[in-house]
Amino acid sequence: MQVVGYESGEGLYVASGGAVEFVEAGAGTELAYGLGDRRCAGSLHDGDHVACDAPKAPYCDAHGGVWVCARCTGDCLKDEMDCHEEHALYLAAFAPDVLKVGVTRLWRLETRLREQGADRAAHVRTFPDGRIARRVEAELAEGDDLVDRVRVPTKLAGFGRGVDESAWEGLLARFDPIERFAFDDGLDLDERPVTETMAAGTVRGWKGRVLVLDRGGSTYAVDARELVGHELTDEVPDRELQSSLGAFGG
Repeated sequence: MQVVGYESGEGLYVASGGAVEFVEAGAGTELAYGLGDRRCAGSLHDGDHVACDAPKAPYCDAHGGVWVCARCTGDCLKDEMDCHEEHALYLAAFAPDVLKVGVTRLWRLETRLREQGADRAAHVRTFPDGRIARRVEAELAEGDDLVDRVRVPTKLAGFGRGVDESAWEGLLARFDPIERFAFDDGLDLDERPVTETMAAGTVRGWKGRVLVLDRGGSTYAVDARELVGHELTDEVPDRELQSSLGAFGG
């Protein structure tokens, strides 16, 4: 049984013999899997899984397509522009002080913000298509105070910490927000979880694609993408895990 995908906030997609099942991983769920070998997660077609034996994970070159829109700066990278629908330009804050500018289709705005694990966000502009929105995004990202991408390790560094409200409000003062968002992930963290790749423990919750697990008196943060490609086993390893005690001091 191989992990072939995930749904942020909900669970994991696993495949065996071509069939795909969904493993619930909502808050309070008990997971009890060990991790076996990891290889390419293959592909999904019409609900079925097509396996791949390539050793590269989570996807080999044949199955790891790049979404060109994520790299677009207003000059379309496709053969023909197809983002002819309203797009939202948004600002997002990740604790404690990382400020991001981004673009998404208007109807996906809140979903996209939750997928990214933002702590605060604001919809600041609406554009008739993606090309115009990407051009404005690229211009704003050239400044010193905004980024257009936040890596998972940077997000993890802010777990259990608050947003620098002064910096956030100072940024918003330069715009006229259409709508503001404040997300409560419900994790109730007193300290930063230990980063680990595992699939065993009690689910505390999710923040973006990061699955937070309680196990053995400590709390762990698992990047769900790092689970993709792994075989799941019924034998949970009784190995020594790093304790979360003093996680902020390391």
